[in-house]
Amino acid sequence: MTSLTPGSAPAPVVHRGPVTSASYSITVRLAADGDPASVGRIATAVGSAGGAVTAIDVVESRPDGLTVDVTCSAADAEHSEEVVAALDAVDNVHVRKVSDRTFLLHLGGKLEVASKVPLKTRDDLSMAYTPGVARVCLALAEHPEDVRRLTIKGNTVAVVTDGSAVLGLGDIGPGASMPVMEGKAALFKRFGDIDAWPIALDTQDVDEIVRTVELIAPGFGGINLEDISAPRCFEIEARLREKLDIPVFHDDQHGTAICVLAALRNALRVVDKQLEDVAVVVAGGGAAGTAIVTLLLEAGATNVLVWDREGVLSPDDERLSPAKLDLARRTNPGCRRGELADALVGADVFIGVSAANVIQAEVLAGMAERAVVFPMANPTPDVDPVRARQYAAVVASGRSDLPNQINNVLAFPGVFRGLLDARAKEIRPGMLLAAADALAAVVGDDQLNANYIIPSVFDPAVAQAVAAAVEESARAEPGATADVPGDAD
Repeated sequence: MTSLTPGSAPAPVVHRGPVTSASYSITVRLAADGDPASVGRIATAVGSAGGAVTAIDVVESRPDGLTVDVTCSAADAEHSEEVVAALDAVDNVHVRKVSDRTFLLHLGGKLEVASKVPLKTRDDLSMAYTPGVARVCLALAEHPEDVRRLTIKGNTVAVVTDGSAVLGLGDIGPGASMPVMEGKAALFKRFGDIDAWPIALDTQDVDEIVRTVELIAPGFGGINLEDISAPRCFEIEARLREKLDIPVFHDDQHGTAICVLAALRNALRVVDKQLEDVAVVVAGGGAAGTAIVTLLLEAGATNVLVWDREGVLSPDDERLSPAKLDLARRTNPGCRRGELADALVGADVFIGVSAANVIQAEVLAGMAERAVVFPMANPTPDVDPVRARQYAAVVASGRSDLPNQINNVLAFPGVFRGLLDARAKEIRPGMLLAAADALAAVVGDDQLNANYIIPSVFDPAVAQAVAAAVEESARAEPGATADVPGDAD
């Protein structure tokens, strides 16, 4: 829990653009006089500072005064301070304590281990542990193919990171990455009923990461690589896929690509265009951008340009790294050059996975009619998605406070659910395409419109549809699944 220091002067009224968010939700404990109108003045103060009151609770009422907890949301941390200052400036009201509700939620971590079997009697212990457990161990030593069926391996995923590319925060290290990895594991359980565990590695050495994951792999049914910076993430994934007999999935790459392709398919339905015919510009040639481009090409896109800090990636640009050079060769055979604004002239689709505000919204006016714009840089989009709506027919972003949120939780729980159920040994492009098509199909013709091209993360049909499609695709791929004798029923 963190505390905010109350101010002593009233905060000025600020007209803010961002919508208040639960991410910056605080509970302020106030001491007020006994005047019943105090509660009204408290609510008014929050509103005047631009905050949103979500609850007011009278904790204690005495003849000489009240103790009041007011819970409200703000736009950012600085705005929270302004709300607290406004409350402290109310006549006969004093701030006693401020609690940041997001930090409170993380106290002690977000995960725990629970037993699936009762341990109440001697019989329970003798079967779950010694001596009965020895029989199962010996059976698995003789038939290792049964490990997925008789242990947690069949429903367990390792969420592996080195903390080098956490959200939009950059290289903050393995310890600081843990809240994100715990959150990812919680999402696996909530949306896929999969037991996942965060593995934060204190190394950024590719060889050490690969070897460490290889050593722990026997206890897991799949590996989810998370928040590992490019280009190391490409090599780590490729080497692990070669070495392991379980699927390796880099969510920053493939989860993002699945969701983008699904959203784009539906957006193109809205504007009545075909993927094979549109000109696509992708801002960002890192892990996410590379995976998006790869899957778009696999799905049939034929006209794609990628822009990064070097400009439009061109095969004849000697400055490019090997990974970006490969990307340029697959997307820009004509060796076009220029900046992002140049590439967007006449383009039908803009997909941003680069950095905050790399272009102004006015640049989008040069795109083709009925343009599709997906600015998804996190936490601040590549272009203001609100202003982008003036120039584009369909806009989607990663923001939860706007329509069409492209969120990886739409993909990875269902993808892994399908992989685990199929006992997949690897993940192939056909499975990614199947996941994207299934996700897109969740939005029916009667639901589809410019403000609804992607379903809600809380739609129960999402994970089920994605899992079923991935499982079917995996079983149809020769050699992609493990054969488990005696488990056909």
